[in-house]
Parts: sequence; C-alpha cells; structure tokens
Amino acid sequence: MVIRGDKDEQAVLCSKDKTYDLKVADTSNMLLLIPGCKTPDQLRMEETPCNIIHTEIFGFSNNYWELRRCRPKLKKLKRLLMQNTYEGPDSQKENDSKCLKYTTEDLLDQIQASEDEIMAQLQVLNACEIGGYWRILEFDYEMKLLNHITQLVDSESWSFTKVPLNICLQELGPLEPEAMIEHCLKCYGRKYVEDGEIYFELSADKVCRATAQMLLQHAVKFNLAEFQEVWQQSVLEGMVTRLDQLKGLALVDRHSRPEIIFLLKVDDLPEDTQERFNSLFTLREKWTEDDITPYIQDLCGEKQTIGALLTKYSRSSMQNGVKVYNSRRPIS
Repeated sequence: MVIRGDKDEQAVLCSKDKTYDLKVADTSNMLLLIPGCKTPDQLRMEETPCNIIHTEIFGFSNNYWELRRCRPKLKKLKRLLMQNTYEGPDSQKENDSKCLKYTTEDLLDQIQASEDEIMAQLQVLNACEIGGYWRILEFDYEMKLLNHITQLVDSESWSFTKVPLNICLQELGPLEPEAMIEHCLKCYGRKYVEDGEIYFELSADKVCRATAQMLLQHAVKFNLAEFQEVWQQSVLEGMVTRLDQLKGLALVDRHSRPEIIFLLKVDDLPEDTQERFNSLFTLREKWTEDDITPYIQDLCGEKQTIGALLTKYSRSSMQNGVKVYNSRRPIS
C-alpha cells in the first residue's frame, strides 16, 4: 500500500490494482494506541493461555482514515507523456537531454493510481517503452507507421486478418525501426501463430477510428456525407466504416444543414465530473443519452450507472418525442 499525491492534490491510497480516496472520519469512541497490540484473531491462534497484561497506552485518537474506492486519476499520465512525444529516431528531440522522459518508477511517483491501473492506461494510450522510458508516439508518426503497414497489405493483396510479421519487418525495416513497426501492429491488431509463423489480424474498428481522426484533426467541421465517403475510400478493402466506431472521438450534429461531424475527444475533457458536464453543456445545450454516454462513461464509479450520473448532474425533458438532457445549473 502506498499514499500518492503532490502538494496541490488530494492524497489517495493505492494497492497493487485499486485506488482509494483518503478522508478523515470522526468517531465518538476514543481509539487507544497500544504498542504490540494483538487482535482477537491473533490471540486465538496462540497456544499459550491468555493472561491479563498491563501495558502502556502510547496515544489516543478521536478520528481515523476512511477509505473509499475511487476512479484512478489518469489524465495527468497523458499530460506528462504528451510533453515529449516520440516523432521517430531521426527527430532532433531525441538528442535533446532537456526533454522530459519518464520511467515506470517516475510515473508511479507522480500518478494517483495503482500500478495495474497505470499499466493498463499506458496500453490504452498506445505508449511504448523506448530506452527505458515510456513514450507516446506523435499521432502523425503513428499514422505514418500505420500507412506503411496498410500500403504493404494492399500492395501484397494480403487479407488484413493475416498480416505476416516477418515479411512486414523485412519490407518496412529499411524505412522505420523494426520495434516501431511491431509496436504499431500490436496497437492495431491481434497477434497469433499459425504453422510456426507469427501473424497479426488488424482490427477494422481501430484502423477505421484512427483513419477518421487523421481526416478530422485538421478540419473544424466536416460535411457528414462527404466525410463518410472519403473515410470509406481511405481504409483497406474489406473494412467497413461505421459512425459507432467514433464514440468518444467525434460528434455528429444532426440539426445543422447539411449535417456535420467534428472532432471531440473524451481525453481532452476535464477529469472532474461537474467540470466535465459543464464543458459538455457549454458545447451543446441538450444531449440525447446515446450522444452523451461516450463522454461520461469513464466517470462512472464502482457500481455507478450512466443513468445515476445523468440524474445527479442534469435534468431531462422530452423534445420531439426523444428524451434529452440539459444542465441543472446555468452555464456561463
């Protein structure tokens, strides 16, 4: 067990796989602190008969620390790693000793989350360990790697469900480090072995989602119909693009004419629950449950539902026969 937090943060207690809020709770019963004190269970395990023992009271307290399971505070993890993204081995940044880099121990010291939760989030962020330091690939560099792979798949007429690792490394090794090619395959595919050969099955959903982000990142708003046409043309043959692949990444405005789509990443929204809702209701006055769910799902605590969150932080009404949610408080 370890307590984590900087001076300006509320302390949390972390086990190997869980995070807990630490709060002081008062008790009407005085708690006595006795050195070497044994619990009833420990006494029952001893074979020697129990005798009355005179002992010195070391101190007393009228409060104690109460633990409450909480969501790990992981926004800071991405913020730290985004300070120095990896743009490839030839980037001038790689020779700059002043650029911040973080080891696993550094992250454990600074992130208010358990080790297992931090490692799981590193996978979500597609981070990789380079020279002992955790790095997030610059999105343009990550797309460059993915494009190398998809172009090879297309030129060789492979099925995207059966991409041979060894041939990929042989063909693309002269262009990019083999470790980066394999890392990209792991991020966007599932590794399996067949007849002693290692293959990757590319995930259509992940590739389509990344391609959509690449198309949307430089456009403030995109005509939905035009976007869907360009999007489908930009992915490998056999992959089918669907709007539900973009949950938590992009938002569709069905009320504008023509309908539009724009980038809205859940990762860019505030971590605090009230601030998150304020941000969303500033962007759009009324939301359907389907539209807002991808942007608040990560706020749900243990045994908490989307419905409970919406009840607490919004009010509902009917609009053209559809239930919509708006803010409980005025948004400035």
